[in-house]
Amino acid sequence: MACRDMTKAEVAAMDIRRRTGNSNVLVRHLDLSSLYSVRQFSREFLATESRLDILINNAGVMMCPKSVTEDGFEMQFGVNHLGHFLLTNLLLDVLKSSAPSRVVNVSSIAHYGGKIRFHDLNFENTTYDSLVSYKQSKLANLLFTKELARRTRGMGVTALALHPGVIRTELGRFVQNRWPIVSALLSLPALLLMKTPWQGTQTTLYCSVTEGLEKHSGCYFSDCRLKDPDPLGIDGLSALRLWDVSTRLVGDSH
Repeated sequence: MACRDMTKAEVAAMDIRRRTGNSNVLVRHLDLSSLYSVRQFSREFLATESRLDILINNAGVMMCPKSVTEDGFEMQFGVNHLGHFLLTNLLLDVLKSSAPSRVVNVSSIAHYGGKIRFHDLNFENTTYDSLVSYKQSKLANLLFTKELARRTRGMGVTALALHPGVIRTELGRFVQNRWPIVSALLSLPALLLMKTPWQGTQTTLYCSVTEGLEKHSGCYFSDCRLKDPDPLGIDGLSALRLWDVSTRLVGDSH
């Protein structure tokens, strides 16, 4: 488990050990808003582990007020995309040597209608909109998955993206802050429609362990089924361009 908040992580790890009887549940610090932290985590992992069978890129922020990462990137693009992009690339050799292996990228239905603002990824020259930014970051997850699948074709690494559903977690706390009255009015109906955390993990688990998904590398899933993403999410030229831009932004990824 790679987590930013080590206190919460240790509590979760203890619960997993207790429920499963598996004492081999390890916690390491990882802050995806810091490229230094991503590199430090990767160095420690590669120094102590010889295999990586499944990498689940699940961390994220949603519709937060405008802020920047330690490296100066807009927070949602930096955490939701660039952090995972660098982490995956740093661990790609061990994923290949562990083949068959998988990279599972948790995107969102919010990618529909999103656009990659190549001219202004960090909202430096235009007014920041937290929803527009979030959509961009989730579309980036799909494009990253598509290009990763292309680059690892025939190497035994399967890359999949998914929408986990709308889940009752703290992820939406900034939405409540932005529209408190609307959130209050919709809270009860919304709670009835939202998935529990257990339900919300099912598509992630499906993509991680279901046999026979190798033929769907680069694809998008929701509710444990293949789904058609927004056409922009499967645009090969945009996927390649985003990969190249991301590589320049994060620097050395080897």
